[in-house]
Amino acid sequence: MYVRIYHIFFSPLRFKENRKDDIWLVDFYAPWCGHCKKLEPVWNEVGIEMKSMGSPVKVGKMDATSFSSKLKGDLAYNYRGPRTKDDIIEFANRVAGPLIRPLPSQHMFEHVQKRHRVLFVYVGGESPLKEKYIEVASELIVYTYFFSASEDVLPEYVTLPELPAVLVFKDGTYFVYDEYEDGDLTSWINRERFQGYLNVDGFTLYELGDTGKLVAIAVIDDKNSSVEHTRLKSIIQEVARDYRDHFHRDFQFGHMDGNDYINSLLMDDLTIPTIVVLNTSNQQYFLPDRQIENTEDMVQFINSILDGTAEAQGGDGFLQRIKRIIYDAKSTVVSVFKSSPLLGCFLFGLPLGVISIMCYGICTADTEGGLDESESPKKEHGDRELTDEGSEEEQEEKKEKYTELSDGEPKQKTILEKKKD
Repeated sequence: MYVRIYHIFFSPLRFKENRKDDIWLVDFYAPWCGHCKKLEPVWNEVGIEMKSMGSPVKVGKMDATSFSSKLKGDLAYNYRGPRTKDDIIEFANRVAGPLIRPLPSQHMFEHVQKRHRVLFVYVGGESPLKEKYIEVASELIVYTYFFSASEDVLPEYVTLPELPAVLVFKDGTYFVYDEYEDGDLTSWINRERFQGYLNVDGFTLYELGDTGKLVAIAVIDDKNSSVEHTRLKSIIQEVARDYRDHFHRDFQFGHMDGNDYINSLLMDDLTIPTIVVLNTSNQQYFLPDRQIENTEDMVQFINSILDGTAEAQGGDGFLQRIKRIIYDAKSTVVSVFKSSPLLGCFLFGLPLGVISIMCYGICTADTEGGLDESESPKKEHGDRELTDEGSEEEQEEKKEKYTELSDGEPKQKTILEKKKD
């Protein structure tokens, strides 16, 4: 399921007439898609909200299976964030406006800073850095806002070593882009577009994969106010704040509510509360070898990962892929039986029953055929023995008759001889 900002219309006729005139937020759905059906009530709320706000962005839906040809040749931005009304509306307003939004006054700057947790600002005139900034904005506008301002608009506490410059305002402070230390501008903005500490969910974790950072997460239950749960969350927050200069380039910090998602990701059962460090690039993860009691323990754990002494688990090797296939299959079967036991019995019981009958038939046919073949020579051999035995009996009878005849001939001869005499 894709959500896109398009200069198109969802009606084929109106699309031809207005494709260059209006900006549309279009939900491309498939009739058979379960996720699309779940989005439908949220999408209706988005349409009502956008209309009530007087937004220039119009909201529509299109069957992607029927009108896939309409997707070609138009400027589009794919939305991959959470499927909530506020997030979708914020995305629509962001990409529908200009790539670079000017901040003409301090009042406007303060207003924008209150509304956005992360704020990128270009300061200066025309330069190669500005051209690069515009290029990056066209690529990453789907994730964050981009602004421009003059130096006198910035707060008094901001000090710039030189102009032009690119800054990011977040976490109550600011950071200046340094080409020599931070490398490519695109990579720097991609790393800095997140706050230092996050409430991590599946969508956020997916986006963090583009940063190349390791993700240190306290897996807790937000509804549980026990000391153990709050302590781990506080430890992660302290490390993210106090050790930014040491770990910010390599680590992203946050917490996750519940262990369902992380268990499916790691194919393991983590007991909460716990701490796990994820490498989203190769699907490896690290678990502490002892209980994390304070900030110092967490810092030692992170340093052991950086120097390679911590044991990495998981990965994307061949065995792990096989394990993933088996785990996903098992999870699918379990989820089906949990949601609908009767449907699960029908879907999995019927094929298994048919296969079992086929296997039994094949095995039985082979066994009976083998017995027939083995019994046939025995039968022939037995017939031959009977035939041989019968012939031997006949020979004995003939022998006896011959003996009797032989004995009888001399007797007859003796009687004849006596008569002659």
